[in-house]
Amino acid sequence: MSAPNADKPNEGIVGQISNSVKNAANYVSESVQGNASEASKEANKQQAKGNAGDTSLTGRASGALDAAGDKIDETKHNSAAKANKESI
Repeated sequence: MSAPNADKPNEGIVGQISNSVKNAANYVSESVQGNASEASKEANKQQAKGNAGDTSLTGRASGALDAAGDKIDETKHNSAAKANKESI
């Protein structure tokens, strides 16, 4: 997770532009990672429902746990993306 680069008061134009570019790159990166986590979460939800290849109780439980972890990752990346977008 990338934290936004806070503008420093005596940084100058070049430093501010550099921070904006870094924040934009971090925003894109976090957005992509958030979307990947969301896709993984949905696939794991299907596994938890027994709609994927492994329909055993263990496989379904594993899918449910993985979906929960993916939801946490998705939220983390989306929050970081929002923070970076607001700092551009």
